[in-house]
Amino acid sequence: MSARIGWYVHHHGRGHLSRMLAIAPHLDAEICCFSSLPRPDDLPEHCSWTLLDRDDDLRPGATDPRSADPEAGGLLHWAPLGHAGHRARLATMVASVAETPVDAFVVDVSVEVALLVRLLGIRTVVIAQPGTRNDAAHELGYRAATTIVAPWPEALLDPPHLAAVKGKTVFTGGISRFEGRAHTGLVPEDRSERTVVLLGSRGGSGVSASAIADASTSSGRSWRVLGATPDDAWSADPWHELTTAGVVVAWAGQNSVADLAAANAAAVIVPQERPFGEQVETALAVKRAGLAIVATEWPPADAWPELIDRATRLRPDWSRWEVHGAAARAAAAIEATARARA
Repeated sequence: MSARIGWYVHHHGRGHLSRMLAIAPHLDAEICCFSSLPRPDDLPEHCSWTLLDRDDDLRPGATDPRSADPEAGGLLHWAPLGHAGHRARLATMVASVAETPVDAFVVDVSVEVALLVRLLGIRTVVIAQPGTRNDAAHELGYRAATTIVAPWPEALLDPPHLAAVKGKTVFTGGISRFEGRAHTGLVPEDRSERTVVLLGSRGGSGVSASAIADASTSSGRSWRVLGATPDDAWSADPWHELTTAGVVVAWAGQNSVADLAAANAAAVIVPQERPFGEQVETALAVKRAGLAIVATEWPPADAWPELIDRATRLRPDWSRWEVHGAAARAAAAIEATARARA
């Protein structure tokens, strides 16, 4: 291994972990992962996993972290005063890199961790996100970063908050764990009579099971629902469903859109509420490019027949989302940052 790289994996949803798992095989480096998520079963051999304390749980006798000035007066996003878990997780990372130094540290995502790593004098790679991120905390985090990786195509999504740091930003295209996987051979003409797949996420949604059931009934199609509500079945590898569905209904997370592109799917995208309007901005970029049908909120039941019909008629050029080679481009940016160590 030519380098040693730290990697912070945020615990909300599964997208941050999926991105790391997609990039890691392209890195000739020892990767030391830190996260509150449990160690994944498919962690590559050249990766280690350190489980961190949670910093958002309410502990017996402790102050609710949401009311403990977590934003430090607007300077940060999450640093609750007096929270033992928050203190322990940062201390764990500091102790690790002090004992065994790293050449670079990838942060996906946390302004606080990015600043901590930079204060330790470590070259920092920050994974950017779309949305309205012109607040003081994001500006500070992006300015402190050595390198910024934006996992989407610059030609389709060029958010203003990255304008001041363009010189150190690498737009990789959408990073999908399915990049390069063999397709099932479904062609657009086969979509009209096939099942609708609703691809949820571990990040949650504001769509109820009854609203989904009403949409399914109204559409006249059979629906398969994966992870849209807590009671739904979950598929850790929905490639077959993505590539054989007539239409895929999905949220507008970065990984979901990249997976749709990898599958060349006909899609209806419904962005979910996320901090800083991340999914709304991504969905609008997809809409402008003509890659999917986009509804800014969950449509009423009687709107679904037309939406499904419009989606089946689409011939999207998903190559514009630049999934091919995206994970390798991200790995190259990380390795270049590590090689530039003092």
